[in-house]
Amino acid sequence: MSSSLRMRLTLWYVGAFSVVLILFSAGVYFFVEHILRERMDANLRFTLQATTSALTRHAVPSSSSNVEGQVEHSSVADALEDPRFPGQIVAVVDADGRVLARRPASSTLGVRVPPLPLRASSSPKFYELPESNPDTDDSCRGIYQLLTPVSSSGPSSIIVVTTSMEGLSDQLDTLQNVLAIAIVLALLLSGGGGWFLARQSLSPVAAMASATERITANNLGERLPVGPSDELGRLASRFNDLLARLSASFSQQRQFMADASHELRTPLSVVRTAAQVALQKPERSDSEYREALAVIEKQAGHLSRIVQDMFALARADTGAIAVQSEEMYLDEVLTEAAQTVSVLANRKEICLEMPTLHEAPYRGDEGLLRQMFINLLDNAVKYTGEGGRVHILLERMESEYIVIISDTGIGIPSEAQPYIFDRFFRADKSRTQTMDGNGAGLGLSIARVIAEVHKGRLELQHSDSTGSTFSVSLPRS
Repeated sequence: MSSSLRMRLTLWYVGAFSVVLILFSAGVYFFVEHILRERMDANLRFTLQATTSALTRHAVPSSSSNVEGQVEHSSVADALEDPRFPGQIVAVVDADGRVLARRPASSTLGVRVPPLPLRASSSPKFYELPESNPDTDDSCRGIYQLLTPVSSSGPSSIIVVTTSMEGLSDQLDTLQNVLAIAIVLALLLSGGGGWFLARQSLSPVAAMASATERITANNLGERLPVGPSDELGRLASRFNDLLARLSASFSQQRQFMADASHELRTPLSVVRTAAQVALQKPERSDSEYREALAVIEKQAGHLSRIVQDMFALARADTGAIAVQSEEMYLDEVLTEAAQTVSVLANRKEICLEMPTLHEAPYRGDEGLLRQMFINLLDNAVKYTGEGGRVHILLERMESEYIVIISDTGIGIPSEAQPYIFDRFFRADKSRTQTMDGNGAGLGLSIARVIAEVHKGRLELQHSDSTGSTFSVSLPRS
């Protein structure tokens, strides 16, 4: 593909350059032709004026035997002896078309005048005649003018100045050959240069393609070579950023699978152990079977919650989480969540402090919001010791609602705070030991996802040994 791209770039470059070069050469050709013709016409006009002046000076009145006012042949010949212009033929033609005189007489180029020369006027007229036949090169360009007679009754003559077009044709042919050779050489050089430049420009792309072929899911740590800070260098940098994100995503996925396997293995092991113990003896009392079934039921519920949370996070990752927006009151949802968690709080003698909440009309998914508040309150109760307090506050701002949940628990270590919203993350053994064994480290992750799908945000405002404070911001519109 790179070779094809190099070829296309070279062809485009040569094509564009050839069009420009051909147009430029055509312009030069026509400009030079125009200059040469203008110079030729200027020379012809000057010769005509000089000849007319000479004939006027040598004109003599006619004798008794001649027609009055006619220019004698001898005087015409004398007049044409004065101006000498190489490459030109000067002739005087009478009314009958006879050549009275011409100079130079020995020139191989004949005097060729346009048809009906008697229509000549007193002002100069240019003419151009092609070759008379393919075997002769007698194309010419000339100028003619009516010679004013000495007397009004005298006959008229035509002055003709002509020159061969062969010299002009040879010059233009030479120019055409030079331009053609220059165009061919320029196209060859531009093609070679274009191929070299395309190859040099696309060599980083070839290097990146070779590097990407070596990168697999097992070595995402490799990176593409980054060249100069041009477009290709920035492209390589963006690919490296993409690889970094992919590597982080793969690592997160592997860690997620490992953590999920670990979280699922423990309750499954408990279920299997309870079943094996119950089946070891042929007969057991009803209470023993009920105790074993209670353990199994508890662990099955734990498994069910983990699977549901994992499914919710998987849908959030794919953007397929469904939000059923409806009109509701945020204060009522928060009160219902507090009532749900109050059972666990009462068991630990934790005081749930919630001042009177004002009406907070809101449009969102009531079920998801309730789950978010329950997760936050459940974490606050779990990590707060017996006799502690959990405070709930709902503030109504100009453009958003802010829900603040604070506790007097053991707090979160500062080094663990950046990772508390990661999946399956639990800070340390001391925090885990305070749990009732039902947590899997997914509550805060799910809570943040719910806040984000409502265009809000979930943040940890403060956490130390005196407790933690979380805030949820939800836009009112």
